[in-house]
Amino acid sequence: MRAINAILLKLFWAGLLLLAAVQLAGADATVPTADIEGGADNHLAKRYEGSFIVSYEKFAYTDFTVPLSPLKPSADPDARDTMNNRVFAPDKKAEVEGALTRIAYVLPAERSPLEVLRNYQDVIAAAGGEVLFECKKEECGGAADRSSSGGGGDMSLMMYFFHESDVKDAAFSNGACAVTTGINDQRFFAAKVPQDGGDAYVTVQAYSLIDDLYCKELNGRTIAVVQVLEPKARDKKMVVVEAAKMADSLSATGSISLYGIFFDTDKADIKPESEPTLKEISTLLTNEPGMAVIVVGHTDNQGAFDYNIDLSSRRAQSVKAALVSKYGIDGGRLTAAGAGMMAPVASNDDETGRAKNRRVVLVKAN
Repeated sequence: MRAINAILLKLFWAGLLLLAAVQLAGADATVPTADIEGGADNHLAKRYEGSFIVSYEKFAYTDFTVPLSPLKPSADPDARDTMNNRVFAPDKKAEVEGALTRIAYVLPAERSPLEVLRNYQDVIAAAGGEVLFECKKEECGGAADRSSSGGGGDMSLMMYFFHESDVKDAAFSNGACAVTTGINDQRFFAAKVPQDGGDAYVTVQAYSLIDDLYCKELNGRTIAVVQVLEPKARDKKMVVVEAAKMADSLSATGSISLYGIFFDTDKADIKPESEPTLKEISTLLTNEPGMAVIVVGHTDNQGAFDYNIDLSSRRAQSVKAALVSKYGIDGGRLTAAGAGMMAPVASNDDETGRAKNRRVVLVKAN
């Protein structure tokens, strides 16, 4: 009886192992013959002929940071991303907002990353656009052999945009393989294309996929990750923080974060839509004639440390200047300061968190 039970147990485990092997085999990447369901080209950067969409994501409205120079290691040697990689960021960048489309294509066999990149640049030129930045291989900065996956080393160019944890495609699928495996011969460009509602931004990253396991069917194939940020008016549904609520927060916690003061990308010029919040600040200070406040500018962690300190300081100075010149507030009651990226209120590893970190904070000074 024991012998029979032992045989049955061995058969049971053998069956489980076989089932697991079949499931893994079924999950392996395959050479695509059609686009994934729901995938579609963006009209500003259509596909290279013979390509197939293997990953597709669209954001109705989000922020997007476009690198305009090579990635460099953070000035803080201890700065790490969510995967414990050393943080890399460009000195020059464009911070834009709008509708974002992210598409990963598998290219036909024997098409090099450079060939694909040049074809996309032709498309940009035909649309009246201009290439703002181009790089290749190690020149792009960061880990040139990594896509969105990996920890404990250097960030890659793709990790500047998104990490493996942001990928929605199933494990071992063509989409996951396209953006999480090792890479080689990386090529990249960022471009600007004029549109009726403003400028659109296009980035294309092409590389050879390297894998000899679950993604081996795509080993050596060129992948193109195309991201398009199109200008789009933001739905203005946020309620302006009223002066009374500012006073309550300053009294209770000593500070209040404000998201209703807007600036152009990489500039300290206050945009017109900031007026409602500036008016409420002036009302607060008029109602509290003995109050002094520190106006503190904050940024996300995209870009060099010193650059963000300077930018946040200049933005805080602009807020102070507007309150003095337009609303008659005594400048002696206002102190402007820039904290740069030093006091985040959310993770800088995703777009939602970075948006929360870009803010102006009032701090009660007396």
